[in-house]
Amino acid sequence: MIPVFDGHNDALTREDAGDLAQRDDRGHLDLPRMREGGMRGGIFAIFTPSAGEPARQVSFGANGSYSEPLAEPVAHDVAAEHASRAAERLLELERRGEVVVARSIADVDAARDGDGPPVAVLHLEGAEAIDADLEQLADWYERGLRSLGPVWSRANAFAHGVPFRFPSSPDVGPGLSDRGTALVEACAELGVLVDLSHLNEAGFWDVARLEPGPLVASHSGAHALCRASRNLTDRQLDAIGASDGLVGIVFATPFLRPDFADDPETPLSLIAEHARYVADRIGIEHVALGSDFDGATIPSTLGDVAGLPRLLAALIDAGFGIAEVDAICWHNWRRVLDAWWR
Repeated sequence: MIPVFDGHNDALTREDAGDLAQRDDRGHLDLPRMREGGMRGGIFAIFTPSAGEPARQVSFGANGSYSEPLAEPVAHDVAAEHASRAAERLLELERRGEVVVARSIADVDAARDGDGPPVAVLHLEGAEAIDADLEQLADWYERGLRSLGPVWSRANAFAHGVPFRFPSSPDVGPGLSDRGTALVEACAELGVLVDLSHLNEAGFWDVARLEPGPLVASHSGAHALCRASRNLTDRQLDAIGASDGLVGIVFATPFLRPDFADDPETPLSLIAEHARYVADRIGIEHVALGSDFDGATIPSTLGDVAGLPRLLAALIDAGFGIAEVDAICWHNWRRVLDAWWR
C-alpha cells in the first residue's frame, strides 16, 4: 500500500471531536481508520469558529450562483483559548504514544518508513490565536506548530479570506496588512509553513512577492474546473509551480464540481481530474492531497480516511503511474515541508 500524507483535516476541532485514538464513525478521520487507509501522516488543523456558528458552519447551494458573507471576526483571546484546548488533544495523543507531532523532517521520514505511530503536523487555520505583535508565535512553535494559514474565510489582523462564493474569482478584498507581512516573514525565519488556502488573491500575491518559501495551498482545487472563490486561477498555479510549491487537491465536493453542488454522490474521478489539470499545467511534482476530512462533504464512494485506497485507484485509472501516485501521496509534501522547516 502506498503511504499517504494528507495536507488538511479538521478532526481536532470538529463539533463532536473526541479521542482520535478510538474509532468513531461519526467523522471522517481517527487513528484506527487512518491505519486502514494507509494514511501515515497529515496536517491537523485547528480552526476556531466565529461566535454563534457551529464548527462546520458552511452550507452550499445545490446549483447556480451562491454567495455567503464573510464570517464574523474572532477575538484573539477567544481563539487562543480554543486553539490551546485543541492543541492539547493532539499533544495528549503524543504523550500516550499514539502519534508523533512533527517537529522536523526526520519525524515525517520515520513515519513513512517505520511501523510506529503516524506523524501529525500541528496547523493553525487562521492566525487569530497568535497575538498581533507576534509575541506568542515562538511559544506556539515550541508546542509543535509547523504550519499556519494566516486566515480562514474571514478577516483578521493579518489578512482577508475569500468568501464562499460561486461563480467568483478569488480576487476579492485587500491583501496582507503590515502585521500580516510581519507574520509571513516571522514564519519563514522560524520555520513555519505558510498555507495560502482561504487567502484571497491579493494576499496570495503579497505572500508571493515576499518569497518566504515554496507557495503552498494545502486544500484547494483548480478554478478552471470549478469557478469558486476558494480555488486557484491558472496564474496562481503558475506561481506555485515556479516557486517549487504544491497544491493539495481538496476532496470537498463543491470545490470539485463545475456546478458547485454539495453532493456526496460526486465521483472520485473529479479529484483525479483536478490533480490531472494541475499536473499538466505545472508538473506532477506540484500535486498533492489535501482532503479537508471532517471539514466538508466528501464523495460517498471515498467515505472516510479508510477509503483512501479507492482514491489511489482512481488516480491510477486517470493515467497516473505508480511513481506519480507515490509523489502525490507523499514525496511532494515531504519536499515542501523540508524546504520550509528549519
